[in-house]
Amino acid sequence: MDRPDCAGMTGRPASLFPLFAGLETLEGVGPKTAKHFTQLGVEAPRDLLFTLPHTGIDRRLRDTIQGADLPGVVTVAVTIGQHRPARNKGGAYRITVEDAETTFQLVYFHARGDYLERSLPTGSRRVVSGRVELFDSMAQMVHPDHAVAENDAGDIPDFEPVYPLTAGITQKLMFKATRGALSRVPDLGEWIDGPQKTQAKWPEFRDAIEAAHQPQSLKDMAATAPAKERLAYDELMAHQLTLALARQHERKVTGQISRATGALQSKVLSTLPYRPTGAQTRAISEISDDMASPDRMNRLLQGDVGAGKTLVAFMALLVAVEAQGQGVMMAPTEILARQHLEGLQPMAEDAGVVLDILTGRDKGRERAAKLAALARGDIQILVGTHAVFQNDVVFRDLRLAIVDEQHRFGVRQRLELGKKGRHADVLVMTATPIPRSLALAQYGDMDVSVLDEKPPGRKPIRTALVSTGRIDEVVDRLRAVMQEGRQCYWVCPLVEESEVVDLTAAEERFKRLRAALGEGVVGLVHGQMPPAEKDAAMARFQAGETKVLVATTVIEVGVNVPNATIMVIERAETFGLAQLHQLRGRVGRGDAASTCLLMYQAPLSETGQKRLEVLRETEDGFVIAETDLQMRGSGDLIGVAQSGVPRFKVADLERQSDLMAVAQSDARRLLAEDPDLESPRGQAARVLLWLMRQDEAIRLISVG
Repeated sequence: MDRPDCAGMTGRPASLFPLFAGLETLEGVGPKTAKHFTQLGVEAPRDLLFTLPHTGIDRRLRDTIQGADLPGVVTVAVTIGQHRPARNKGGAYRITVEDAETTFQLVYFHARGDYLERSLPTGSRRVVSGRVELFDSMAQMVHPDHAVAENDAGDIPDFEPVYPLTAGITQKLMFKATRGALSRVPDLGEWIDGPQKTQAKWPEFRDAIEAAHQPQSLKDMAATAPAKERLAYDELMAHQLTLALARQHERKVTGQISRATGALQSKVLSTLPYRPTGAQTRAISEISDDMASPDRMNRLLQGDVGAGKTLVAFMALLVAVEAQGQGVMMAPTEILARQHLEGLQPMAEDAGVVLDILTGRDKGRERAAKLAALARGDIQILVGTHAVFQNDVVFRDLRLAIVDEQHRFGVRQRLELGKKGRHADVLVMTATPIPRSLALAQYGDMDVSVLDEKPPGRKPIRTALVSTGRIDEVVDRLRAVMQEGRQCYWVCPLVEESEVVDLTAAEERFKRLRAALGEGVVGLVHGQMPPAEKDAAMARFQAGETKVLVATTVIEVGVNVPNATIMVIERAETFGLAQLHQLRGRVGRGDAASTCLLMYQAPLSETGQKRLEVLRETEDGFVIAETDLQMRGSGDLIGVAQSGVPRFKVADLERQSDLMAVAQSDARRLLAEDPDLESPRGQAARVLLWLMRQDEAIRLISVG
């Protein structure tokens, strides 16, 4: 492992070497078994420590199987009776046994009779433990897990942990391997803040890891059990420390001081038909303070649908211009970039600021002229797509880079954009309300501003549930709305007919609506279309030429058509809550009352019903996101592969968001007091980072 040079991190401490040795160094693990272990994500003894049992079996000794909950695991002392060998090869070999009150059978298939007669001789006493089931009213224990002499009964644990397995790995092997790994855990210094540990009543790390592998009851396996909670906190703390180091590293890159004079901002604010909300005012001042400080800004602006992010973003861009610099705002697609341009243009005119756009469409002379104007500083605010990354795009003095819809841009692009302005401040905007725990996991290195109020005058959107059987009524409703001069969206779940899923394809729906509503009034956009066709179809809808837009979820982000007042979502039960909320936010942008119709196919499952009802009852994106997280889990919610949300082995993001918040403030405080992690607690925290395999992340940070 290369040695990361960030924050004075040195190589892996020697005390951890045995935990990072090859798996074959554990007793009973050969090269073949080691290969099987990789299926469980286990590559070193250290990984076994964090592969905790997921349930347990009560094997406390009973007097009799009588009265036990069957089928179920029972441990009981018996006298071995008559052996009845199998009649045919591979058949059932039966041994009658008697406990204190009743008789039952031990059953073995493919058994070697001579072996069973030697190990379980008639008349001997044995303690057997295994699953007992009734078969033709006779109780049977098929292939007991344990069958030992009475004086060896102590070898059977009262409560046996059950581990996750994969092909080639048995419980027995897993048990033995984890015990081997546990024997290698050294005594480690404490990285948790003293008062925090005392208040939470958490054990030492070594005691916690041993207790987690040796639970005495199901209660010990709950996420809230002190040992499990401590290990979850250790994982979260390591993750948040890594993010805090990234943040510290970012901040070492000094920013530029961009002070707002208020001259341009006041011009815009005075012409607004409404007053900014408290949340907008707060976000604007947080961003202005960041830009005025010598540290480089790295802030996330999180706003629900219709919370007024555009105004906040423009105010931030004006701070850059007031400080005699330039600002850039980047969107993931050309449609969105053009929409930002339309949204910002009137405000730019009020402020007397030069605003322009740069996308992949700009070619030849026109492009050259824009680039020259940018380099001279004549263009003060630029809106664009990733075309602004290209090498020939040079700013005279870039102070602020705003990135819209973070999940379409990786961290790498964020850094690229920062390089355009030597020390440009970075503001990332997302319209997806993210539950607090996930925001901390994904954006823990950033400061966060949240817009959680709707600007005044936004009419609530009426949300109704309609079964697919009433589709003709829905089409009649569209006809009436079109006659009033309004427009509608119709969102379909899939693009191609799939035999497995009978979801109506967008193309089919388009043809049917066109037949019902007339030629020329229905448009279609879906993900498989060439971008130019998609843009043209969107543009026709934005211009009001088409009245109904049949679409897949490509319209989820950002399209702004104030005249659209109806959103129909077909087979709404197949969408995630957050996605439904985003889609609903496409209407209700003008001054007319709007409706969202959630069409579902009956009968609805219980979770399907709950999901749609939550949506009907609230328009608060944060409430919706939290419910979605509880119902679906973090992996599902954002698609872990592309989300940047880490996978934790012990910690549960859905249920332990409070722990994540504590870990974040703790990690930041530790680095504020001890930036190089030199104190005894700082040294222990370094060991934690190595233990949790954050060495790779630290190396990334040192490169970043």
